[in-house]
Amino acid sequence: MIRRRLRSSTVVLGGVGLLAATLTACGSEPDRRCADRVTREELPSYECKGSGGSGSYYYGGSSHSGKLSGGSFDKSAVDRGGFGSSGTGGG
Repeated sequence: MIRRRLRSSTVVLGGVGLLAATLTACGSEPDRRCADRVTREELPSYECKGSGGSGSYYYGGSSHSGKLSGGSFDKSAVDRGGFGSSGTGGG
């Protein structure tokens, strides 16, 4: 029976790819949407750009019929996405 040996370059490249994927997933930002601070209605993204817009970024959560819930306007209060994370936060 002939044994096949993996080339060390194949093993190294596979390990580097896995490490890169892990670091990217763990460092990802939470989802953000533009929303009205009072009604939590989803707004077009241009409403959150610049000082003339009427919206603020809402992080995490979900949207149902144009209303956002389960997230927060405070980015630091929302869990970042990645392995073992639900992607939602308090608010």
